Amino acid sequence: MPLPLYLLALAVFAMGTSEFMLAGLLPGLAADLGVTVGTAGGLTSAFAVGMAVGAPLTAVLARSRPGRGSLLGFVLVFAAAHAVGALTADFPVLLASRVVAALADAGFLAVALTTAAALVPADRKGRALAVLLSGTTVATVAGVPGGAVLGALFGWRAAFWAVALLCLPAAVGIAKGLPAAATSADGCPAPALRAEVAELRRPGLLRAMVLAALVNAATFGGFTFLAPVVTGPAGLGELWVPVALVLFGAGSFAGVTVAGRLADRRPGLVLAVGGPLLLVGWPALAVLADAPGALLPLVFLLGAVSFAVGGTLITRVLYEATGAPTLAGAYATAALNLGATAGPLLAAATLGTAAGDLGPFYAGGLLVAAALLVATVRPRVG
Repeated sequence: MPLPLYLLALAVFAMGTSEFMLAGLLPGLAADLGVTVGTAGGLTSAFAVGMAVGAPLTAVLARSRPGRGSLLGFVLVFAAAHAVGALTADFPVLLASRVVAALADAGFLAVALTTAAALVPADRKGRALAVLLSGTTVATVAGVPGGAVLGALFGWRAAFWAVALLCLPAAVGIAKGLPAAATSADGCPAPALRAEVAELRRPGLLRAMVLAALVNAATFGGFTFLAPVVTGPAGLGELWVPVALVLFGAGSFAGVTVAGRLADRRPGLVLAVGGPLLLVGWPALAVLADAPGALLPLVFLLGAVSFAVGGTLITRVLYEATGAPTLAGAYATAALNLGATAGPLLAAATLGTAAGDLGPFYAGGLLVAAALLVATVRPRVG
């Protein structure tokens, strides 16, 4: 894999750390800014909405600019937003900075996905995507716990400064190591915007996007509400929460790495094996939640399978969107973040049911069942 891919992954690591680290910073942040924890939780929602809306919007605005210039601009805006957030004492300003950071993150990921595909031969998109997404998975293993430690030792602002500083080597690497031009993988001029948008009418592309959104909704819904299960039904102490999160992150890194080698040539195999495993795995996590000896290995396994299947489906979006070379990454990012936004909301709605804290895992099983149903409506993906 070419070096520029790893430079892009470094930026994705910084952005992934920012996206997930707030879970461990909210109490101190809320107390410092004089708001409730519930109000501070709006920062997470603002970021998620900004990501979902920002992917197509920023990709359209950036499509006429060279990939390197767009990526560099997004990274610098992302870093600046975190510097503003670290300096402000005003919650509305912090909220606005999170929206700006989310838009920059969405734009970066949309362009980075397209650029990653253009840096490798046409039949290696899956492996390129695995390298790129490894930045997110490593963030869940190292970045998020690191942010929590910084927040505990030096306050939440230190974690924001750390993310801003992480962006600087990534920006230098992109400026120095990435080719200036980045359009389609074959070097041909990009088609008109209307033609690229018209690709959304293609059933194959729509199906891949829906499948990716459903599987990722199950993933992020379960991950978001994992901590209450660890300290509740599992009967483990709070110190086991980061252990469970790291296990999920380690599994996700393993899954996206292994699936990256299969997503190009054998996507059907990944989906045929992984889909049923997720269908059984999420409800099994609920059933076995009171048995830590089973819960923790299952968390690792579900992290691996979820990201293997989700990453493969995102790769399928890129393959299906070959007629939209500058917006393919935006379509993939939109599908990913639609799932990341809707999943926790649907999971949260189950907390008030008889299932209680286990509801998100049963919801994950239902979302995967819906994905498998959609997959049978037309010929299988891959």
